[in-house]
Amino acid sequence: MDTSSQETHAVARLFDPLQQRSLTLRNRLVVSPMCQYSAVDGVPNDWHLVHLGSRAVGGAAVVIAEASAVTAQGRISPADTGLWNDHQAEAWARITCFMSRQGAIPGVQLAHAGRKASTAPPWLGGAAVSPEEGGWTPVAPSALVFSETSPLPHALDDIELRNVIDDFASAAWRALAAGFRVIELHAAHGYLLHQFLSPLSNRRTDAFGGSFDNRMRLLLEVIDAVRKVWPERLPLWLRVSATDWVEGGWDLEQSIELARIVATRGVDLIDVSSGGLVPGAKIPVQPGYQVPFSARIRREGGIATGAVGLITEPHHAQAVIDRDEADVVLLARELLRDPYFPRRAAQELEGELHAPEQYLRAW
Repeated sequence: MDTSSQETHAVARLFDPLQQRSLTLRNRLVVSPMCQYSAVDGVPNDWHLVHLGSRAVGGAAVVIAEASAVTAQGRISPADTGLWNDHQAEAWARITCFMSRQGAIPGVQLAHAGRKASTAPPWLGGAAVSPEEGGWTPVAPSALVFSETSPLPHALDDIELRNVIDDFASAAWRALAAGFRVIELHAAHGYLLHQFLSPLSNRRTDAFGGSFDNRMRLLLEVIDAVRKVWPERLPLWLRVSATDWVEGGWDLEQSIELARIVATRGVDLIDVSSGGLVPGAKIPVQPGYQVPFSARIRREGGIATGAVGLITEPHHAQAVIDRDEADVVLLARELLRDPYFPRRAAQELEGELHAPEQYLRAW
């Protein structure tokens, strides 16, 4: 890795474009969706414009907006953004337009929080919000609480499950109208679609519970419904938790098998995270601790992947791509600290990333 030819090859791969259906990503650095808990009635505002717009100016290839609920009941908190009505889509359009003008591809993560819904923003303690305080009763695959302090969720019946599927499809249609060009379905971190996947949270005895095939049924039906309204020319991504980090839960082997299946259903890339389903899981957090999951899913699942998790240095991001452990690197907290990480990485690694005309004097 010390020779100039090898180093040039590695740098070129991090800053080379990547084709995803009809879209060309300008590099391999992606803004991971990060909840801002700053919306009113699900409507994004100036905070979201500046937050997401700054990272578009910063040089990321795709800027994925935070987990946006497909229904009011699916919000993590009352301050979450959403795409369950046209007013929200209209508000997003101004933001996606700005991001596109900066050369970034606007993406959005569609989500339903399930039994982890109706909580306060983290800086207000994150506790459950009661219906009397503006909250609501969460829903889930089974009537199992997330934690000792969480409310008992309502187990979804067949009609309600069909409504959930329709809600994801409707949100995808609005995402297109709002100017988004990548959708990421959120099936990780203990939210509703993940809750159905894991036997720790799904104790159903009907067609949506029990066997591996049944537990992934809701996710597959959501994917199919979204693909019917999401144009063939645009990519569909999926975030998964590769493992629950708990014995008897969802694990890497199941994630690999899921990857093989969704690759045939119109999913183009899997954003590989982990955990979030149960509190107290012992997770060996360290830089790049989730990258091996991405590498195996990419290799054995036959699908493009994104690596995420404490990747904070340009050379580390470069190494992930150079070792074929992922096709893109998603950054979260590091991009909160430094929205211009891609530009700093380009300077440090001698990669090519054009600056906005307004900023040319600094490059």
